[in-house]
Amino acid sequence: MKVGFIGLGAMGRHMAMNLLRAGTQVQAFDLRKVEGFPDFKASAAEAVRGAEVVFTSLPGPTEVQTVAKEIVPAMSKGATWFELSTNSPQVVRSLHKQYPDINFLDAPVSGGTSGAESGKLAIWVGGDKQVYDKYEKLLKQFGDQPLYVGPIGAGTVAKLAHNCASFAVQAALAEIFTLGVKGGVEPLQLFRAIRQGASGRKRLFDRLADFYLPGLFDPPTFTVRLAHKDVTLALELAREVGVPMKVGEVALEELSQAIERGWAERDCRVAMLVQEERAGVSARIPRDKLAQVLKE
Repeated sequence: MKVGFIGLGAMGRHMAMNLLRAGTQVQAFDLRKVEGFPDFKASAAEAVRGAEVVFTSLPGPTEVQTVAKEIVPAMSKGATWFELSTNSPQVVRSLHKQYPDINFLDAPVSGGTSGAESGKLAIWVGGDKQVYDKYEKLLKQFGDQPLYVGPIGAGTVAKLAHNCASFAVQAALAEIFTLGVKGGVEPLQLFRAIRQGASGRKRLFDRLADFYLPGLFDPPTFTVRLAHKDVTLALELAREVGVPMKVGEVALEELSQAIERGWAERDCRVAMLVQEERAGVSARIPRDKLAQVLKE
């Protein structure tokens, strides 16, 4: 199989190199000459000419739209394009509609440069399921966890949700560590203590399967009332030692609204429904389906 790969940056060069190591013929292109690719082309159009599958790994939507104008006219009719960049759902859906003669799928990756180098990448794909199935083995040459997420744009939405979660947690952790250290705990001991807690012992997203996603808030394992008390005490400490807690204030407000709804004695995770009310959407999943995902 002949593959075109455009974008040999921090992520792209490792993914393309793993395709090469797996025995795939790679026609590569980047704005800068990158060593190690025997079939490095002079332009993006040359890199995709005659290729059955094309991969792009670019900085963002603007670059992808620019490259599309060059490569699509050079692509074979019926060729497949996996767009690996972190992109905009609106842009990928527009490209899918704009170029009906090719199979366009959004396929953002997660795992960082170390994952790209080792081949331990998640690849979240949106688009035609039959096309995904056809090339799943090819995707596994550079990512150990490809996953079909849904129609065009679904992979990109999943990637943006994931990354936003990562940075929101990052902001929260910055607050709690500054609170703990300024409150008088040595940083290493604070790290050890937090890792031993209930939240520290279980994978972050796996915990969603216990209460929130199945919608199981009764009987409670930890009530809204107790959670509200604990966050109130933490914010009192923050004020005493002079640590701003913007994320903590949001958490307290969510718990306060849950109490206003009469949920004080329900499980504290019920406060997550406040955001569902604002967004006008429900995220319920049957327990048996959640159990299957956790087994996988």
